[in-house]
Amino acid sequence: MVVTARIRQAEGDLDGALDAIHEAQRLYMPDFIPDVRPLPAQEARILLRQGRLAEANAWARARGLSPHDDLTYLREFEHVTLARVLLAQSTLDPSDGSARDAFALLGRLLRAAEDGQRTGNVIEILVLLALAHQVRGDMPAALAALGRALALGEPEGYVRVFLDEGPPMAALLQDAANRGIAPDYVRRLLTAAVRPEDNAGNKEALIEPLSDRELDVLRLLATDLAGPEIARELVVSLSTVRSHTKAIYAKLGANNRRSAVTRAEELDLLSRARNRP
Repeated sequence: MVVTARIRQAEGDLDGALDAIHEAQRLYMPDFIPDVRPLPAQEARILLRQGRLAEANAWARARGLSPHDDLTYLREFEHVTLARVLLAQSTLDPSDGSARDAFALLGRLLRAAEDGQRTGNVIEILVLLALAHQVRGDMPAALAALGRALALGEPEGYVRVFLDEGPPMAALLQDAANRGIAPDYVRRLLTAAVRPEDNAGNKEALIEPLSDRELDVLRLLATDLAGPEIARELVVSLSTVRSHTKAIYAKLGANNRRSAVTRAEELDLLSRARNRP
């Protein structure tokens, strides 16, 4: 249900995403694995996107969260969510100190995530800092933070961490494009940001485009090579090939190799994969 929520959110169906999160919470069974992305925090993020700030604030109070808390990895997702709440609050009342608290919290979170080498979290925090600077009108600082996020995100093909921020991020990405910041990556992100209804007839409207490395794997999936042979061809481990293959299946809505290749042919992805340098 969590995956369903993410897909619905990517499609712009926030009510559907919220319903899926509620269902996930109903079915959730605690186990011995630490819950580093608690469902209530994911719900609070959707509430923020719906403009339901009071309810997101109520979540933060119920969790006892403060921008001055000691930071731990187990609560990092919650504290990043709290920073989002503070930034949303600051847009409503710039004089209440929320922006100051948000910047201070994001700075501490960034240092902690960098020290822990948690790249995905570092990128999200940098994205939030970029958007916060954008709201304040400090475009040099906004583009500097975004540039760092893009440099980290490009090698692994991160997409949703940027696109989920909506029109403000699209505008910032356009500014980055105008200044020649990560031009190829930014162009792919801006292309992916086009809504399906704005791009009717484009068969390549995936929820999340394939990364360059996934295109390399896809090209070889269309051959007779077995998994170990694909790994040797790409000079990577078999587990890496399997991880990329799993991601390809998820993005193409396929459940096996043949259906993935068929779907890729329908979307004209194989020609792109074969023409990669």
